[in-house]
Amino acid sequence: MLNLAGEKYINLETYRRNGRGVRTPVWFVESGSGDSSVLYVRTSDDTGKYKRIHNNPSVQIAPCDMRGSIKGEWVKGEARVASEEEKLKAFKMLEKKYGIVYKMTRMFMSGKNYVVIAIRIT
Repeated sequence: MLNLAGEKYINLETYRRNGRGVRTPVWFVESGSGDSSVLYVRTSDDTGKYKRIHNNPSVQIAPCDMRGSIKGEWVKGEARVASEEEKLKAFKMLEKKYGIVYKMTRMFMSGKNYVVIAIRIT
């Protein structure tokens, strides 16, 4: 079982059409527990990870630092675009977890269409 308690970043590996993995450190929040837990990641709809997930929902994640250096084991998961209800819930959870830094990031990165990626560990 993946333990992400106290972690601020996960490294999200998505896959190009040719199968090559692309790793990106991202902020995340976790909802639920055990087998019913879901990780949420906020991104804009013009990012590569968002586009790659549309083509291939298989992902891998691992806890990491802000530069993407892995701090634990990789686990497989399946990603999808979250519903509007989940998106609003995830935005509130991200704001609570990351506080003023999250608010400032949102302010400086306004003007984009943001989506939430939901990841279930498989």
